[in-house]
Amino acid sequence: MAAAEAVFAESGFAGATTAAIAERAGLPKANLHYYFRTKEALYRRVLENILDLWLAAGQQITPEADPAAALAAYIAAKIDYSRRRPLASKVFANELLHGAPQVADYLRRQVRDWVEAKARVIDGWAAAGRIAPVEAKHLFFVVWAATQTYADFDAQVAAVLGRKKLRPADYRAAAALVTRMALGACGLGDRQPARAAIGETPGEPIPGPPP
Repeated sequence: MAAAEAVFAESGFAGATTAAIAERAGLPKANLHYYFRTKEALYRRVLENILDLWLAAGQQITPEADPAAALAAYIAAKIDYSRRRPLASKVFANELLHGAPQVADYLRRQVRDWVEAKARVIDGWAAAGRIAPVEAKHLFFVVWAATQTYADFDAQVAAVLGRKKLRPADYRAAAALVTRMALGACGLGDRQPARAAIGETPGEPIPGPPP
């Protein structure tokens, strides 16, 4: 799965071949086709794994959670995915640029259901006076764009910052700014939630694709 993620990121779906993926994984091509009969099946599994991981990052957003802490944790997790799994984000971005032919149904069902559920939580916080009213769905769109740009356009960000590659401190600065923006939109600009670790070795690593 990791090899497929890398090849799809580098070559796109059309340019990727199962032979190249098998070679990257150190497997005979026949072994690859034993588990995934077509390139399309493997590509879809890669995309679904990526989306499953991203959706799991929002598990802190619950009705009983502290809004500032929950949103900060979600943003930190999304930024850390961009740092540790940039190729995953590039695969997904390329799929969307081509109209999402392989995952349109997943977006309309699982992702839409997730956004609906989390938006209801945020609307509930607003109704209870815990945050200011905010367009919850659009808040997620903005967070996704702001966090995933550090994977999809990392070359641009690094060039503008005068680096060959982004540093852990760059991701921490990004998470802090995106958090301030999101909390400000929710009327929580004066809140200072605990800073989640970004680009540091302590703590549980973000899981990669299953073997």
